[in-house]
Amino acid sequence: MRILSLLHPFSPPEHQVLSLEVQAAMGEAHPPEYGQFAILVRHFLERFFNNEMVSADEEGAARLLLIACVAGLPNFIAAVYLWSLYHSASPIHRHHHVIWILGSRPYWSRVGDHYFFVAYSLVAMGIVTVFEWDLFFPDLIDLFVMSSLPIRQLRLFLARVAAISIFAFGFLLLANLLSTLVLPLAVDPPSIWRFLEAHTLAVAAAGVFAAAFVLALQGVLLALLGANLFRRISLALQGALITLLLVLLCLSPLLAEILPAIAHSGNGWMFYLPPYWFLGLYQRGLQGPSALPVYARLAHRGWSITLLLLAVAAAAYPVAYWRQTRQLIEGTGGRAIRAWRTPERFFHAALCRNPARRAVCHFINQTLLRVPRYRINLVMYGGLGLSLAIAGILRLQLEGGRVRASFAADGIQAAIPIAAFWTIAGLRMAFAAPGDSRAHWIFRSIHGKPTLDHLLAAKYWALVWGMIVTFGVLAGLAPLAPAEARTPRALAGAALAAAGLCLLLDDLFFLNVKIIPFTRPHAPDRTNLATALLKYIAFFPPLVLFAPDYLAWIEASLFHMLAAAAFLLGAHWWLRGRHRRMVREHFILLDLEEDEDEFPLKLGLRS
Repeated sequence: MRILSLLHPFSPPEHQVLSLEVQAAMGEAHPPEYGQFAILVRHFLERFFNNEMVSADEEGAARLLLIACVAGLPNFIAAVYLWSLYHSASPIHRHHHVIWILGSRPYWSRVGDHYFFVAYSLVAMGIVTVFEWDLFFPDLIDLFVMSSLPIRQLRLFLARVAAISIFAFGFLLLANLLSTLVLPLAVDPPSIWRFLEAHTLAVAAAGVFAAAFVLALQGVLLALLGANLFRRISLALQGALITLLLVLLCLSPLLAEILPAIAHSGNGWMFYLPPYWFLGLYQRGLQGPSALPVYARLAHRGWSITLLLLAVAAAAYPVAYWRQTRQLIEGTGGRAIRAWRTPERFFHAALCRNPARRAVCHFINQTLLRVPRYRINLVMYGGLGLSLAIAGILRLQLEGGRVRASFAADGIQAAIPIAAFWTIAGLRMAFAAPGDSRAHWIFRSIHGKPTLDHLLAAKYWALVWGMIVTFGVLAGLAPLAPAEARTPRALAGAALAAAGLCLLLDDLFFLNVKIIPFTRPHAPDRTNLATALLKYIAFFPPLVLFAPDYLAWIEASLFHMLAAAAFLLGAHWWLRGRHRRMVREHFILLDLEEDEDEFPLKLGLRS
């Protein structure tokens, strides 16, 4: 962009300079006219980009497009990386000369590469469909606005279906376009057109299957249960689907490794995993009749189940749409989502001893599960943490042609920092997400700038739930651990490590937070996505990798436990003092907040 701006004086003018006579002869310029159906489709697509789950400002479209482009980077990087594997050279010594010969990648390694692209397309499409599924059906805004306009209900319904189809196709294209263009150059297939046909068909079918499965599941449940009951289970269902999809992606290397054995043995276990179905479609299209017979059976299952899901989704969606609209007209008849119930007596007695802290705690309880944007943050972070824990614990082994699952001891130990990290990180991101200022003005009018009590309430709230989740994971995985990890000393060391990690992670994540949860005003997003991801990439892997050694050192002796407890408490008190100094310095600053100039007139509300 900077180079383009420097060349701007030498570029042709944006608007041609014409005389008044020529402009008069051209006539009046009329903007293109769109029909009612096209306007409705554009409106629903805009709702997919700018909504309460992405952002309440106009930057939601750019942000979601950026996420869609970022979703295409992993398989693009994998395609670029494969070039070195398919074009590696090996030296051969002949008559005192070294001859370099390009090697060929083994057959089953190539099949494993194909499996990754199919699995990634399925997972990416499934996640984005789960992320946006609250917008696939009408809400109160659609009911209040659209019902007052002269629009036929059938046209409104068809416009939403068309918008969903365009959205799904666009994301599927963006997620697989770069890798599809680069992959033929990387693998150098014998027939490039046959390879492109097989690759495009397989990854597209995998993505369509994932979207059809989510839409069919949502449509059937919404049609059978109704909007109220479905909303009660929606959050848990979204979390389960996200976890399942991410587990499939995390286990891709392992599932590709055991593929030769189960393919030759004809093990029926592979017929229950959807990525294998579309791998069969991939290999069948690439190799033709010479492919293994099992590929034809897998491809047939993939096609038949995908078409069945599309038929179920097409049949259930109108019924679910009608039930959702009728439920909105008749009213919910009560609160669909209860507040997040934190142990209030414990908070009031131990942590929230003054009105300011109690107000913030009650505000968090009443807000966290009511706004779709905050709920989806919890779902994404919780699903990611749970999937990483499952992928680290689960081991698949082949014994006598059968697949046997086992549990890894180091994976069970690594689950403790995974649970602590992603729970507190998810809550911190939900608290700091931009929100409407309609609740912000009441805190400012009563208390002014956020004080230490306001900030400590949110920090303690996240700490309590982080410990609840982490100790719950520890208690749930203890029966799966080996016998030496279930001794009193080992359990005490694990409990000490869990409490210390939650305490230090809570201090670190909330060190620079100077706002009350859910009250950050909307501002142009200046956050660098690469920088934000780098913080997690640089901090999370060492935390998990060194967890087994750290636990083993603590469990070695009582002296080690006392030393670890002293270190954790010392680090906590140092971070606690630094946090209090930062809050005190921020409070005495006289600079205005970003929206404070309009506060007396608008109370922070949108005009």
